[in-house]
Amino acid sequence: MNTPTKQNHIGRKISRIRELKDMKQEALAIAMGTNQQTVSMLENSEEIDDEKLIEVAKALGVSVEAIKNFSDEGIINYFNTFNDNYGNIGNYHCSFNPLDKVVELYERMVLIEKERADYWEKLSKEK
Repeated sequence: MNTPTKQNHIGRKISRIRELKDMKQEALAIAMGTNQQTVSMLENSEEIDDEKLIEVAKALGVSVEAIKNFSDEGIINYFNTFNDNYGNIGNYHCSFNPLDKVVELYERMVLIEKERADYWEKLSKEK
């Protein structure tokens, strides 16, 4: 049996934001000046009073509105938009041919190896 989850579960939103920030409950607890059990209780709460929500938002480094309006779909859309537009930033064109740079690097490496071989040949003739 699949029960739908309530869309405006503030505790779950706090949990998701914390996870997206790669933060453990303990770290959030320390930032709030409380303990991990309290953070766990907050994350299981459907509603949180405004005073506590302000405290959580400050500890997470986000606004209260960001917590209230958070949605996984919004995050996915944000990142999809970012990736879709990444290649379309202005008319950026590479000012050099990458293959030319590879050839240039290869030629420098060959020259270094040739100098090394000449050095060892000279060294062996001196002995």
